[in-house]
Amino acid sequence: MRSYRFASHAAVLLIAVVISGYSAVDLNTSLVPRAVALQAEASNEGAQSGDVALGRDGTIIKPLSIPTSALANHKLIYYTVHDGDTLDSIARALGVPLREITWSNPGLRLPLKVGQTLKLPPVPGVVIVVKAGDSPASLAATYGVDETTILGFNHIRAPQLTPGLILVIPVDPLVGPNLVTGVQADPTAPGGLMCPIPGSKIIQKFGPTSFAIEPSYGGYLHFHTGVDLLAEYGTPIVAAAGGKVTAAGNADYFGIRVEITDSYGLVEIYAHMSEVTVKVGDAVQQGQKIGFVGSTGLSVGSHLHLQFEVGGVPTDPTPLAGC
Repeated sequence: MRSYRFASHAAVLLIAVVISGYSAVDLNTSLVPRAVALQAEASNEGAQSGDVALGRDGTIIKPLSIPTSALANHKLIYYTVHDGDTLDSIARALGVPLREITWSNPGLRLPLKVGQTLKLPPVPGVVIVVKAGDSPASLAATYGVDETTILGFNHIRAPQLTPGLILVIPVDPLVGPNLVTGVQADPTAPGGLMCPIPGSKIIQKFGPTSFAIEPSYGGYLHFHTGVDLLAEYGTPIVAAAGGKVTAAGNADYFGIRVEITDSYGLVEIYAHMSEVTVKVGDAVQQGQKIGFVGSTGLSVGSHLHLQFEVGGVPTDPTPLAGC
């Protein structure tokens, strides 16, 4: 649903291109025999042959189909947070994927504060602030689009970009952004996330719990900050989305874990692993193996703890992960 972004389609309008006021020798030679043939066929005003019509004075009238649907809105959207708003509720209300919200607002912190302003793209894509060294070519490579798309959508004619300039970069939702290596970040489910263990069952959900092994969080005595996926020891784990490995190894009650900051800026944590197969700094493509299921850290039995974070704050991965 992107009803706030696009106008409804209007009917196709027919206009006539009239070629008149020229003698036969002025006309393109390819048009002369066709005009003569049309004139021979015409027995009255407005006679028609094929896709053209002939007026009373020999004028050639050719109808052209002109689409009149409105162009996509190019204006950046600023959304003011209201009481009770969450990223998920804003995403549902405006039809903007949650990942596009986090992507367009780097450094976002939860919970959202009433009155704060979020930048949202008017079309599928991302809002960015130009940094020193950015160029149309570098941005095109990063987001997997053409330079002309970036320049044209933002009505920019000069090839140089000014640091601090805010741009909207349309990104095809069926393709998604690129990794720094230039390859497509999410080739398996562009714009969406995979389940890191396809077909696995969720055995513990996100939120407050009576399970005493879970630490306190957010004012609750016990709170589960992700979802647990049941799987046998040594089962391969794949990346839910493409991105960059920002942490790997042992970490508190997570045990052996891999942290990936995905191509939309969402942080994904895969915990209690037995082994990792990636290292910090690696560019990881969606569906790529990142390690194996284990039971390290604060864990009872082999399983995968999957946690998503925005600004260091856990958020429910259930609507996103597709498990």
